[in-house]
This record gives sequence, C-alpha cells and structure tokens, in this order.
Amino acid sequence: MRRRLLILGSTGSIGTQTIEVVEHLNRLHESGDIPMGFEVVGLAAGRNAALLKEQAERLGVRDIALADGNGASFAPDTRVRRGANAAETLVREVGCDLVLAAMVGVAGLPATLAAVELGRDIALANKETLVAAGGLVVPAAKRSGSKILPVDSEHAAVWQCLAGDRRADGDDPTGPGSWSAPPLTVGPSVRRVTLTASGGPFRTWSRERIENATPREALKHPTWSMGPKVTIDSASLMNKALEILEAHWLFGIPGERISAVIHPQSIVHSLVEFADGSSIAQLGAPDMRCPIQVALSYPHRWPGVCRPLDLAMLSGLEFEAPDLQRFPALGLAYDVIARGGNAGAVFNAANEAAVAAFLAGDRGVNFGRISGLVRDALAAVEPGPINSLDDVRAADALARAAVARLIG
Repeated sequence: MRRRLLILGSTGSIGTQTIEVVEHLNRLHESGDIPMGFEVVGLAAGRNAALLKEQAERLGVRDIALADGNGASFAPDTRVRRGANAAETLVREVGCDLVLAAMVGVAGLPATLAAVELGRDIALANKETLVAAGGLVVPAAKRSGSKILPVDSEHAAVWQCLAGDRRADGDDPTGPGSWSAPPLTVGPSVRRVTLTASGGPFRTWSRERIENATPREALKHPTWSMGPKVTIDSASLMNKALEILEAHWLFGIPGERISAVIHPQSIVHSLVEFADGSSIAQLGAPDMRCPIQVALSYPHRWPGVCRPLDLAMLSGLEFEAPDLQRFPALGLAYDVIARGGNAGAVFNAANEAAVAAFLAGDRGVNFGRISGLVRDALAAVEPGPINSLDDVRAADALARAAVARLIG
C-alpha cells in the first residue's frame, strides 16, 4: 500500500522535515515493520529552485511547482508549473491522498482551499489558512469530507488529547477508541483547551528592552528551529494568537474556552481540561517531526523518527501566565474571534506586513510596534463578511495598505 503525498512548501523548514519523516516511514515499510509506504507525487516551493530540483530528483517526483524562478532548469521529464498560481495548479492537476500544506503565510491559501474542495486530506502546517479563511475552509471541508490534520505541535497535541475522550467530538461520537479528525465541534465534556507557548527569546526581558529588540535578537529562538517569519511571531507571541484562532476553527470551540500558558521547556505541547475537572496533556520532545508523523500516519501509530521522551531527565517544568503588557499580541486573538467576518484576514495580513517591515529594517518599525500596527489595522479596516476567496484577498489588500499608511 502506498499513500500518495503532495508537499506544498517542500523547501521550507516543515517541508524538509516532512521529507525526513517520509523517508523514515518508507524504510519501515520496506523492512516490513509497517503496512504502508509513501509516494511523493508533487512538490511546490517558492523560490529555492536548487533545493526543489534536488528533492525532486532524490524522491523521483515528476510534478513540481515553483512560484518564483523562471530561469531555473529541471530534468527534461519534469512537469514544471511556474508563477503565483503554480501550487494551486499542481493541486488541481496531480491526484493524491494527502496534501502537506506548509507554505508560509496567506500565499498558501488558494492551493490549500483547492485541495479541500477536491476532498483531499490536509496535513495543515499553514495556520494562516484558517486564520484568514476559516469561514471558507471549514465549511468546504465538511462538504467534501476533507480531513484537516493539524501539524502545529499545539494543535496536534489538542487533537491527541481529545482522542482520549470519546465524547469530545460532538459531531461524530463513534464509540470507544474512536479518533476523529478535524474539523470537529467539541462537546460540553470539554471545558477548556490550553495551548502552551515557549515564551520565545524575550520571555524574561523588560517591556522597554522588548520594544527595541533587533531582528537578530528576535530570530534567536531558545527551543524551536523555524523559518524567520514564524520565529518573529513566536518572539512577540503573535504566533500564539494565530494558534488560538486556528484552534477556534479546528475544534469548533469559542474563544472564551481557549487559553495560553507560558511553558519555556516546550515539553507539554497542550492540555485539554474536561468538565469533571480532569485534564489530559500531550508531552513530547520539541521536534516538529513528531506532529508531522502523527498527521501523515493517521489513524495509525508507527515507530517514530523522534527520540522518545525521558521523564527521568525532566525536572522543574515551568508554567506561568502570559504578560499581556509585555506581549499585547496575544490579546488580539480574542478580539478577532468576537468580530468574525474579515477580521482574521485583516489580522493575518497586517501581521505579515508588519513583520516584513521589521525584518527589512524599516526605521519606522521597531519590534514593539508590530502588535500596535496589527491592532490599528484592525481598527482601520471596515468589518465585512468572508463569502469567497476574493473577499479574503480584498481584506488582505486593505490591511496591507493600512499598515503602509501607518508606517508612513
């Protein structure tokens, strides 16, 4: 048996780790240890043509997409889609069983939405898809039967915790031992979902010092190895705000039942508190290959590529409430959920624009201004509904224009 996999964002951090997981699982399959292997049938990248070419040749992939790289050359028998819509075209033209969606930012939305509409299962590492367009993606998944398997470590953890209570899924209570895939609607047995955050490199810094942090300082994450945009979001806790919104859509849970806690060791990835007062937590090493494998191998559990957790080596795990004075980004998530409509698209686009300006060294944007720009863009853009991809694009453009005006 082979599961056909298409990887969007193959040259990024999640994409390259996904290939490691695939190669690990294929070795297990070839040795007879697991019943299923993986065939990578398509790869999509942004501009890293050299690595895309190496991946395609190593994996024997003949269908690829490259958003920016007109001068790049590939093997003669490789079918190359190029341009801004290349990834979406790849999804529509290449049959597969599972799409790993790891393109950074809202750029990955059209391809992911196309895969959902086609009924493909999605291993979702691109949280912006649900933040900006959850109101489109989740109903489309329910219509097509597409499963959205979370790759973010926190959401993968929540998903696994919910599997410990067969009554957690209000839509599909299929009995003991069931493990339903998102999108879900959690029932009244779940009191609260708590996402953990490492606190990033500025966890112990003063507010004034955080305000004036440099890109180099913000990119030094103490626990995780991620791309630059996600690393900056983690430093500001904007990443956790995005994850609160993602959890809202994946698990059908209102904002007042989602919280965050600082946990610098990144061992406990999330917790679910149930109505009877008990809680289930998911623990694991801070290694993104673990949640990637959970998504790829669902509904099975196979020998992992990650090192197992040694509880005897753990002592002094820390948990603390987030400081919204030093990290105001976190509080914005609840405003966005309450506002609904186009607020998620505005929130996401404003943050992308503000982070890009900060990383570019724009003198008008220090680190502390990122959250303020996002807040002010939310206030500047008129609320509106999200009924189509065009609505998402319009809100995205308005948010970016608002940030540009605010920066001056």
